[in-house]
Amino acid sequence: FDIAAFGIVGLETCVGLTFDQLVHREFIDLSRMVELLAVNPAKILNLDRGSLSVGSSADITILDPEKEWTVRPESFKSLSRNTPFSGWRLKGAARGVVIGGKPLTF
Repeated sequence: FDIAAFGIVGLETCVGLTFDQLVHREFIDLSRMVELLAVNPAKILNLDRGSLSVGSSADITILDPEKEWTVRPESFKSLSRNTPFSGWRLKGAARGVVIGGKPLTF
C-alpha cells in the first residue's frame, strides 16, 4: 500500500456511470441525477449554480443519455489514470458544457 497510487479518477466517469448503472437501470430518473450531480452540490457550496432559472448563471452540461463509450484511462484529460472501471462499456455521457455563454464540446 505504501507504493500504491493515490485515489481514483471520478470526474471523467461520473456521468457515464450514473447514467449506465442508475438511470438506465431505473434506480433513479434523470431529474434525480441532475439533483444529485448539480443542484445539491451547488446548494451545499452556496453557489449560484445548479438551476436554469432567470437570473442564474447559465453554466450547463450537455448530456447524451444514449452515447455508448468505453472507459479508457489513456484518453482521460486528467493526469491520473487510476480507475477500477477501465474497459467498462457505458451508456450515457457528457458531450459538452456551456460556461459563461461559451460552448465547449468534447
